[in-house]
Amino acid sequence: MAGKTSKTEAKMTKKAAAMPATGEPTLLSGGNPQIAKGYGDAPVQAYIAAMPGWKSNVGHRLDALITRTVPGVYKAVKWNSPLYGIEGQGWFLSVHCFTKYVKVAFFRGTSLHPVPPGESKQKEVRYLDIRENDTFDEDQLLAWVEQASQLPGERM
Repeated sequence: MAGKTSKTEAKMTKKAAAMPATGEPTLLSGGNPQIAKGYGDAPVQAYIAAMPGWKSNVGHRLDALITRTVPGVYKAVKWNSPLYGIEGQGWFLSVHCFTKYVKVAFFRGTSLHPVPPGESKQKEVRYLDIRENDTFDEDQLLAWVEQASQLPGERM
């Protein structure tokens, strides 16, 4: 069987490739950190710490705003994106890194007032894109987070 790789060996190799020898997470396309799926604050903080450059500051700021606005917010990293929700009620928001911006997705965004500016192919989802030199309306973001947290969450 020379030259063949078992399924177990292939899985181990794939996992090793996701975490380079430096211990730093791999950055996927657009600089999105590859973080193992996990629930709670720790994987979200690992994701934020791995966000490249200015995006990490945006991640810390968003996390602090969300945590302050929604006491007891439930956190997880799934599909290489931090998710925020209400335990037992689903997810209301996610964050994702792209090359030139950080995307905040509101899963029930069309129910928010005013509706966030970024359209989606998904009927209810709306986005807020934050670029490096953007100054965004923190009060508006807080209002969206508060509204979103009170709507039925997305089950994922």
